[in-house]
Amino acid sequence: MDADRQVGNVRRLLTGAEIRSVGRAADMGVLELTGPHGELLGLHVQCPFRIVHGDQVLLGSRDMGYVRDGAEDDAFATLYDDRAALLNRVLDGARPTVETVHEGAAGALTLEATSGLRVEVFPDRSGGEESWRALARGGPHYGYPPGVV
Repeated sequence: MDADRQVGNVRRLLTGAEIRSVGRAADMGVLELTGPHGELLGLHVQCPFRIVHGDQVLLGSRDMGYVRDGAEDDAFATLYDDRAALLNRVLDGARPTVETVHEGAAGALTLEATSGLRVEVFPDRSGGEESWRALARGGPHYGYPPGVV
């Protein structure tokens, strides 16, 4: 699939979707979205990313590397988990909708949503491994680098 068509497909898939929740599967960031027609969508991120409101980082992929306060005996309980739980409560009330999707150089991806929320993804691998994937459950999957997904 050529890169221009890939960008159009990702934009069509995610524009108008409501960001429902953020989480993780091991060290992969997971955003769950609902499309404009009720379809279940996802963004799986295996490279650096952050969720920003204005000039403040609300959640970042590096937060997965810090053990949650008071959870020294559980290395899987991270600062990311705490921040994601708080952000999910905010998402539940705000119900931000993706207004624009920008795909930049070298697989950079930005989702701009209502309420001033942005999801910024920036691949940092030189190899051919998957950095991110946008998907419809039971439907198409698109990702970076193109052709890997």
